[in-house]
Amino acid sequence: MRSNIAILIMIIFIILFIILFVFSLNIQTMEQIKIGAASEKTDELFSRLIKEKEPGAAVLVVFKDQIVFKKGYGVNDLRTFNPINSQTNFRLASLGKQFTAAAIMLLVREGKIKYENCLTEIFPDFPAYGQKITIRHLLHHTSGLPDYEDLMPPYDGQKPVEEIQIKDQDVLALLKQTDSPRFKPGSRWAYSNSGYVLLGLIVEKIAGQPFDEFLRERIFIPLGTESTLAYIRSKNEVSHRAYGHSQRNGHWQETDQSPTSATLGDEGIYSNLEDLAKWDKALKYHTFLNEKEFDFALTPVVVDGPGPVEPDGTPAAYGFGWFLNPWKGQARMWHYGETRGFRTAIQRFLNEQLTVIVLANRSDIEARSFSLQIASFYLD
Repeated sequence: MRSNIAILIMIIFIILFIILFVFSLNIQTMEQIKIGAASEKTDELFSRLIKEKEPGAAVLVVFKDQIVFKKGYGVNDLRTFNPINSQTNFRLASLGKQFTAAAIMLLVREGKIKYENCLTEIFPDFPAYGQKITIRHLLHHTSGLPDYEDLMPPYDGQKPVEEIQIKDQDVLALLKQTDSPRFKPGSRWAYSNSGYVLLGLIVEKIAGQPFDEFLRERIFIPLGTESTLAYIRSKNEVSHRAYGHSQRNGHWQETDQSPTSATLGDEGIYSNLEDLAKWDKALKYHTFLNEKEFDFALTPVVVDGPGPVEPDGTPAAYGFGWFLNPWKGQARMWHYGETRGFRTAIQRFLNEQLTVIVLANRSDIEARSFSLQIASFYLD
């Protein structure tokens, strides 16, 4: 009798195991079908938008550690017509701010600097108002620093743009000529390229080496992202480089450089889909900074006055080099980049383990909107 009961129990367990196994296969199959459908929509979206012999874009989707979509559209430039692929290096524009923030966080971890250090501690000849501006303010865009673009002389177009480009040290020199901030540091939020240029210079001074070399030795090489670099003309070269373009009177023109294209801390980094996939993985598994250290980047700043906003004025949240406001109820960290001839965006949905990256070498693609549209394909 007991033997029969034991056999019956064993049969029941086997049946349950088979049911669960089949159920699991069905779930996996359904997920693969949904991913396939989302990828088809993504491909259709960009195939319809970008013609074969015009500037284009590169798109990456990572879902649960798997690259489920990776494709290039259009060409690097209108001279060689080399097709864009996952190794094409785009100017990241403001997406590079996350690397500048990461460099500062490394120095904090090593005890070489503190978030509460003020500007005049690092640059003693900075105007007196720098005594109240901390590194934390710079990271959060709450410093009140004047925009260096507003302090530059207007470009008259008489000389090649590369000859008059402002460098990071030039930005510091311009800021030293000012006598007051735009607002009391920490009282409100205002997106500041000036602040991130200074962060790059702070890395240089504290680390005792050029900013581009620090990034390469301490971040890019250890993560296996050797194609990523902070570009300095006549010092290094961008391999598989995409050049920026804009459309004028129905024709494409190369618009790759501007008077502000040579600064590093705020927008001077080039990268590609392959390297950014590795960066995304390092962020997810905290192989670069541990979870406790990186929590500072994911803690939204709080101010008494106007807070962070998206480009369209929508209320947002901001940490260290990342926007942090959710989208459709989904927790995320994200950023966008816009500079002459380039549009970029990264969306990382934390709970869904979904990352979408769009890099474009043309100014008519709203990368932020497209990246969210792609995300909706996979989230739905």
